[in-house]
Amino acid sequence: MAVHRQTSKMALYLVWTLMGFSLSAPPITSGPGPYDLENYDDSNTWNLNTYGETYDYDDLDEETEVGTLAPPPAVTQPPAIVPPEDYVEEVTLPPRPTKSVFPSTLDFHGPGLFGPDTGLGMPSCLLCVCISGSVYCDDSDLTQIPPLPKETTHFYARFNKITEVRATDFINLNQLKRIDLSANQISKVNKDAFRSTLQLQDLILADNNIQALPELPATLKHIDARNNQLRSTGMHAEAFMKMKELQFLYLSNNKLDYIPEPLPESLRVLHLQNNNIQSIGQDTFCNTHDINYIRKALEDIRLDGNPVDINLYAHAYVCLPRLPIGTPV
Repeated sequence: MAVHRQTSKMALYLVWTLMGFSLSAPPITSGPGPYDLENYDDSNTWNLNTYGETYDYDDLDEETEVGTLAPPPAVTQPPAIVPPEDYVEEVTLPPRPTKSVFPSTLDFHGPGLFGPDTGLGMPSCLLCVCISGSVYCDDSDLTQIPPLPKETTHFYARFNKITEVRATDFINLNQLKRIDLSANQISKVNKDAFRSTLQLQDLILADNNIQALPELPATLKHIDARNNQLRSTGMHAEAFMKMKELQFLYLSNNKLDYIPEPLPESLRVLHLQNNNIQSIGQDTFCNTHDINYIRKALEDIRLDGNPVDINLYAHAYVCLPRLPIGTPV
């Protein structure tokens, strides 16, 4: 009988262990002291009927179970927008460029920015390149010389389509020292074109169609009129005599019939090749009235390509430091 009672106590102890610790029941906040095998089955010590009232396992829901996570909320995609068949998308176009305020063909005669009254201003600096006193209008499709600032000292308008040099083109330009109009289509130069250029030193008119030269400033040091249509009848008498500082005179590839004279003492280079010169005067280079006269500066004379036989005029070179270059006939 004692053995049976001892076995029953062991069974109850195992039940309590499984129910109390495996199911994680909440601890008892009040009760008797520690239990042992002697008082374990005492009804006064422990009442199993009141245990369930202390903690109700039925109140637990699935989301609070140990080790169980709630699933993430489902993300719903918005429905795709399908445009109707007759839908036309509106596109905002950039604004149209406004018409340039400058005319495609500049008017140098009428009033306005490029009119005749703007010669004292700076209109050509909008069309050309102005650096200090130099104005560069090369290869700009010009058909005439534009108004220039009055401070202009050097003017370049090469490789254009200029056909004429007018009397007013360089008016009031008292500081102008160099004019280069080479490689244009100039056929006419007004007789007063260079009258007001009182400080002009270099005049370049090469590669044009000029038939006659007007009166030129006495201040010139360099004249280049190669590759034109110049004739002796189109040159002023004694055109270069008063040019006391002239050093370089290029008149090759023209239609000159004789050497322009008298030549200034300052002249160093004279190119007259490929003209129609047929004779050379005794006083062209030397002074027949002074047998001791020597022209020291003139060292480069070109007469080749002319019908003149330079061997027939040896007496015309006695005062020269070097003989001229020519083509013997």
